Amino acid sequence: MVLSTTAEQRRFWILVIIVSISGFSQGMLLPLISAIFEQDGISSALNGLNATGLYIGTLLVSPFMEAPLRKYGYKPVIVLGGILVFTSLLLFPFWKNVIFWFILRLLIGIGDHAIHFSTQTWITSTSKQHRLGRNIAIYGLSFSLGFAAGPLFVPLVNIFEGLPFIVSGLLCMSAWMLVFKLKNGYPDVLKGNVETGSFMRRSKSTIAIAWIAFLGPFGYGFLESSLNAMYPVYALRNGMELTSVSMILAIFSIGGITSQLPLGMLSDKMGRHVILPITYGGGAIAFWAASLMGNSVPLVMLTVFIAGLFVGSVFSLGISFMSDLTPKDLLPTGNLLCGIFFSIGSLTGPFAGGLFLEFIENVSYFLLISILFGLLFIISLFGIRKRKSILW
Repeated sequence: MVLSTTAEQRRFWILVIIVSISGFSQGMLLPLISAIFEQDGISSALNGLNATGLYIGTLLVSPFMEAPLRKYGYKPVIVLGGILVFTSLLLFPFWKNVIFWFILRLLIGIGDHAIHFSTQTWITSTSKQHRLGRNIAIYGLSFSLGFAAGPLFVPLVNIFEGLPFIVSGLLCMSAWMLVFKLKNGYPDVLKGNVETGSFMRRSKSTIAIAWIAFLGPFGYGFLESSLNAMYPVYALRNGMELTSVSMILAIFSIGGITSQLPLGMLSDKMGRHVILPITYGGGAIAFWAASLMGNSVPLVMLTVFIAGLFVGSVFSLGISFMSDLTPKDLLPTGNLLCGIFFSIGSLTGPFAGGLFLEFIENVSYFLLISILFGLLFIISLFGIRKRKSILW
């Protein structure tokens, strides 16, 4: 049954709201737990390792996510994911234990991945091609808005340590209830021999077609987890106030929010293959500049805001680029791989950040992120040129 334009718009905005609250919970959780562990004297390496629970959960569940989505549709997967997220958030205050909190983060990773995989696939499968960049930009914008608001709620820990978890859990539950207003939908039926094979065969086929698009989700995953989980540790050790750290994290997200829609619309006109390398290069330069600013909060905020303008959209641009390159019946696999590459980056970020803080002294943490985006810039230029030479 074909939905009316009004029904499609209603569905789109409900999905956007759900993703924004999911972004809020993630944006709050990473710096909150990192700050709590740092104040409790837990090592930066163990702190970073604990932060990986969110992304290990994503990787564990990824190979098993596509089959239920194709069988039962988008709505049941979102419902189950939402239950896992808000239940886990509300359980944090009951027992303060490193292993218990790691398990809860693992469950939140599974739930968040179910939500993002379903909503992304639903939007990319139903968006018209000339509005794809715009729609995914709004999707990314909603996540970024929530993610920007998340760190601002970290100081609630000074009132009661469990308060931020409770607030986030109740907000997630409220957004989750909106999904029951939606009519269920299903992805396109698979075609061809390779595509109807195992998940690994579909993944290999999709990566061969669209590998260059997965650089964006990987880079953003590394950036998001590294910046929100390990930068607070670096900043607090260097004498910065927790409130200032929260403001810096928020201003990065605000930079991404500011440029998200313009970059998405510009990529519809100029092509994702043009815009993505520019964002990687600009981000590398901006983070390098931030590394020179020391503990000057205003200057760090300015340079981090500029970095956000460039790289705050690379996840949504990567999804749009993948959708450009991937056949429609393989979009669920492509969206799943976006989540997997995001998770690989997110796992790498805190671990690399923890090692950076453990073994490298008197060097700004922003330099690590600058090097990453410099590498992505070089790889993307090489990959796009190679792809053009094959097409021509």
